[in-house]
Amino acid sequence: MSVLRQLFILIVGGAAVTGAWLWYAEGVLTAGKPTATPSAAPLPIEVARVVTRSVRSVVEAVGTTRASQSVDVVTTVSGRIAKIHFEAGQRVKQGDFLVSLDDAPERAAVAEAEALLEEARLHYERGRQLALKQTMAQAQIDELRAQHLVAKARLDNAASRLRDREVRAPFDGVVGLRNVSLGAWVDDKTVITTLDALSPLEIEFSVPEVFFSEIGPGTPVLATSDAFPDRDIHGSVKTVDSRIDPVTRSFRVRAEIDNPGSLLPAGLFATVAIILKQHVGLLVPEQAVVTEGRSSFVFRIADNVARRVTVRLGQRVFGEVEILEGLAEGDVVATTGLQRLRDGAPVAPGPEAAAAAAD
Repeated sequence: MSVLRQLFILIVGGAAVTGAWLWYAEGVLTAGKPTATPSAAPLPIEVARVVTRSVRSVVEAVGTTRASQSVDVVTTVSGRIAKIHFEAGQRVKQGDFLVSLDDAPERAAVAEAEALLEEARLHYERGRQLALKQTMAQAQIDELRAQHLVAKARLDNAASRLRDREVRAPFDGVVGLRNVSLGAWVDDKTVITTLDALSPLEIEFSVPEVFFSEIGPGTPVLATSDAFPDRDIHGSVKTVDSRIDPVTRSFRVRAEIDNPGSLLPAGLFATVAIILKQHVGLLVPEQAVVTEGRSSFVFRIADNVARRVTVRLGQRVFGEVEILEGLAEGDVVATTGLQRLRDGAPVAPGPEAAAAAAD
């Protein structure tokens, strides 16, 4: 081995030994010193205050509105339509004309019956005068009286047939679309239009059997519909079915709801909240509650520190949750950033926090 090769090996080996010694010495010197870590930055969050408010215990169901009275308008006789007295969607009163049929023959029959009645009346009156003078037998008087009664009955019959040529509203309500035209031939199978009594309106829905003992006439209800999103429809239970469906284990309920101006139609789909009872409770926004399995918790904020608190939930009411255990009135809870929060984490509530705390 040459001298140069030996010298190169010695230099490389010395450098390796020197580097190892320096690495070991630095580790020994720094072993007892604490490592500097950056402090955790407060998490920005939004908060809300726990408030006390009236809480309704409700049962939700879906139902369909129905008219309190509803009929298909038809005639009892056949004939040609002479006049239509209504427009689609018109409100009518009981007894208002809806349709008139051609009634010329019936009017002639009434006129004839009136004339025959007048003739029979005159004969009967003359006979009574003669009977007072004892110039007519009682049997003849009785016969004239019978003829007068027969003539009167014939007039009543003719007048009834004339009335049958007029279709009237059987009750107050709103008429539907016209299914016939002027001059059309109709009979008792032709539906001229529909008539619905819409004020008040009824709504029918089904409720699970477990609530059978809690719902009865007068129980308040609150209905909402996508067709009228900004309108709350108030009412109360009118009747409860006496039977429970053995298949669905539910029973039918009919409620009567307000319908000023007959604005709501029959057949409308609606969500119904049956208000069973009302009490005062603690409420927080739904987004403040985190549920894991069967347990729920919130993050209570105090001195800009988040503390995880297990809570027991009650009724859910329009975006809020009732808290039965775990919080007190006036507590402040986080409503955003819950996925990043941990127990004891520092937080930086947003500008709304001061307003929530002072509210």
